[in-house]
Amino acid sequence: MAEPKNKKQDIIEEENPKPKPKPPPPAPTRRSPSNALAFWAYFTATASLVALLASALSSAPDDNKSWFLSLPDDLRDHFSKGRLIKVHDRSNHNRPIEVFVFDHGRRDGSETLVLVPGLGSTTYSFREVIRSLGSHGLRVIAVDLPGYGGFSDRPTGGDGKTGVLGRVYADIKEKGLFWGFDHLVEKGQAPYEKAAGDANPEATSASGFVRAVLDQVIGAAAGEAAAHVHLVLHDAAAAAGAAEWASANAGSVRSVVLIDPAGPEFGPAFPWAVLDAPVIGRAVSGFRWPFHKMLRLCCSRSIGGAAAEAQRALISRGRGAVVEAGKGLNESFDLGGWAGSGAVRELPMLVLWSGGWSDAWIDEGRRAANLVPWARFAFHSGGRWPQEDAAEEIAQKISEFVLSLPRTINRVKEEPIPEHIQKVFEETSTDHHNHHHTPPPPPWRT
Repeated sequence: MAEPKNKKQDIIEEENPKPKPKPPPPAPTRRSPSNALAFWAYFTATASLVALLASALSSAPDDNKSWFLSLPDDLRDHFSKGRLIKVHDRSNHNRPIEVFVFDHGRRDGSETLVLVPGLGSTTYSFREVIRSLGSHGLRVIAVDLPGYGGFSDRPTGGDGKTGVLGRVYADIKEKGLFWGFDHLVEKGQAPYEKAAGDANPEATSASGFVRAVLDQVIGAAAGEAAAHVHLVLHDAAAAAGAAEWASANAGSVRSVVLIDPAGPEFGPAFPWAVLDAPVIGRAVSGFRWPFHKMLRLCCSRSIGGAAAEAQRALISRGRGAVVEAGKGLNESFDLGGWAGSGAVRELPMLVLWSGGWSDAWIDEGRRAANLVPWARFAFHSGGRWPQEDAAEEIAQKISEFVLSLPRTINRVKEEPIPEHIQKVFEETSTDHHNHHHTPPPPPWRT
């Protein structure tokens, strides 16, 4: 006979049910070594393909002669009309560098202008401005700063590797595909070796280098005229160190012309940071169409295809140096503070600014005019690279400004007469005073 249920016990069991047993935890899954190996293999293969693609996109051959012969005819003609000046590179005492200088115009007492193009710009891009200034009777000494994309040597400080991926690419290219694969498997990280310059960036040394270059180049190219030059600075040239050179040599500077100078809010017109990307940078500098579009977007809306291609041919060879030069710019350059300091405050100054680039740039121009109210200020119709689309206009404004100043008096230094010739002159003079009679006729006349 079944035992009667205890209702009280049933109620207690319903209110406090017994906990159900937990299911056993799932067995841990093991990662197959082959999966990790496959991951690193795919990663390394991708990095290698990127490296090969970047190498293929590089259009500049390694051989200097082949590269020079591949340049457009007008670019080679421009080079043939200039000259290279050896400059001592203080970062490497054993190796001088060569700086390209384009010297044009009269040298017989004419006013001498020293023209320094901005970052990514060159003496070639100023060719029409130089020609026009020469037609106004002015002499122009234009300088391609090293690392700025011209014919000058690249500075010795840059290693040419740009960014983390750039160094990964360079290391794999140098040490081989299997080195990168072994490093990934053993270390579990990308084969990136930190550059020595990453920990201590020396931005101030870049401006010191530019000052040293201008010191030596102007002295060698201008000769006696180096004592009284008119300085023309475009875009980032002032922030690069040319403004500091003017401050240190204010006694030798007759006037300063600033063409759309870059400042802390607006950097240089040329977008050097684009070139820092190892694949995108090589693609932009390696092909005509993207480089031309980039210049139209950032520098000059009316630059022609031939001019853009010439600039691309020069920059593509020194892409890493242009990036290093961009990183070395003095981003805190203060136009008002510099122009109002020391002896620079007494120099005649002209500021030329683009009046059609953008509303923001026009406002920046008005701000610059307020910073240097004693300077002459004028808008021009070109872009931030007016040398490409308003060459005649800015040349006219520069020549009018320079020729309106008191004319430079070039004193010709008289060389001393050699001692033996001076002695002959003295004897002849004494002879003349002691013998006033007429000398007898020669025997064949008697």
